[in-house]
Amino acid sequence: MKKLFTILAIITSVLAIILAVLPVFNLAIIPSIFALIFGLLAFYFSKKTGQVKKIIQFTFLLTTMALVLTIYKAIFNTSEVADTTGLEATELQSEEEAIEDLEDLEIDAELGDIEL
Repeated sequence: MKKLFTILAIITSVLAIILAVLPVFNLAIIPSIFALIFGLLAFYFSKKTGQVKKIIQFTFLLTTMALVLTIYKAIFNTSEVADTTGLEATELQSEEEAIEDLEDLEIDAELGDIEL
């Protein structure tokens, strides 16, 4: 049981670190919570046998780093809405160009001209 919870704690803490550095950093909270739970269970079972491993402490360190990074990004990361008038102008211009290109094409698709 100790090995299972240790492995699960390592996997979820690494996943939490990976998610914490990505733009979807808010999702890092879920694996962090699971990593803490698995780490506590692994620590409990290893304490029961009297052999506390350094890897369990390392998973706590990784999980703490992921939580700190997630909280930092949640507090100091502000999403700003940029000025969209330039995007709307280029979209309108590209739409007009597409209409002009389609008008310039002469497609004669009469049933008599098509041979199968």
